[in-house]
Amino acid sequence: MGTVTEPVITTRQLRRTVLLVAALNFAYFFVEVGVALAIGSVSLFADSVDFLEDTAINLLIAFALGLGAHRRAMAGKAMALIILVPAAAALWQAVAKFGDPSPPDPLSLALTAGGAIVVNSVCALLLARMRAHGSSMSHAAYLAARNDVIANALIIVVAGITAWTDSGWPDIVLGIVIVALNGTAAREVWEVAEEERLAAKALAGEEID
Repeated sequence: MGTVTEPVITTRQLRRTVLLVAALNFAYFFVEVGVALAIGSVSLFADSVDFLEDTAINLLIAFALGLGAHRRAMAGKAMALIILVPAAAALWQAVAKFGDPSPPDPLSLALTAGGAIVVNSVCALLLARMRAHGSSMSHAAYLAARNDVIANALIIVVAGITAWTDSGWPDIVLGIVIVALNGTAAREVWEVAEEERLAAKALAGEEID
């Protein structure tokens, strides 16, 4: 019985995929940020910045594909730092609402998050088969899309709780949860990039620090 070989992913295919993912994220960023500002949602605002973050990550991947292993590792570390951007945005928005935790509109919250799940699921599927071929860069993009799907599902849950309690606190708390999700992704990407940097040094015969 023969073994099934994994299809070879070319640099051109990877670049085309990440550019498509970047375009999808950039388009839905405007949808989410508009609704978030209109209804005053902390969690949706944090998630909208996630879409902008994912756009930047995938554009950086497309740019960095022609770089050597060491520079790709450095690009991976840069992306780990980029992932922290929505975390800072969510914290800022959460603190701003502590004095007036008015609830966002639950229906708008749920419908917008539902659309985000569709977009992020498509992106995650596109990136899932690519993540092993672009090392820390593709790994960064896949983790971001995966975590966004989780965050979107939590937003829908919070929309239901908000409708039931008529409180803005569930939305604020979820903003903090999104911060934690992005912090975890940033750590994982940094670790993968560091492994790639050490591997590049070993291949070059340099001393491992």
